[in-house]
Amino acid sequence: MQFERRISDGITIVSLSGKLIVGEATAALKDLIKTLTDEGVRKLILDLAEVDYIDSSGLGTLVYCFSTFRKNGGTLKLMRLTRRNIELMLLTKLETVFEVFDQEQAAVDSFFPGREVRKFDILEFLRGQNQV
Repeated sequence: MQFERRISDGITIVSLSGKLIVGEATAALKDLIKTLTDEGVRKLILDLAEVDYIDSSGLGTLVYCFSTFRKNGGTLKLMRLTRRNIELMLLTKLETVFEVFDQEQAAVDSFFPGREVRKFDILEFLRGQNQV
């Protein structure tokens, strides 16, 4: 698991790449989340475009990240999930927990109440994929 951190409009974005699976990958993500909360980061977007596989421990780690940020007064959102990972979110009902976005600008804008946000409809996305 690799991480690339950047800031957009004051919002921390971490791009993940690789497999989010039990072991080093999930431990590294938990360590990163602890570092970010210790640094005072309270607005975080995880970019999952390059995460090609998430196992049950990876899902648990995402929930851990979400709850850790919330417990510390922060907000964590997800963006650019692969089709497989979107289906996994639906299957586990985690789309009811996480705010998910398909574009970075929409995810960033969602942190600002005055900005118009283009909502990502997971079910509409999947319907469109099935027609291809």
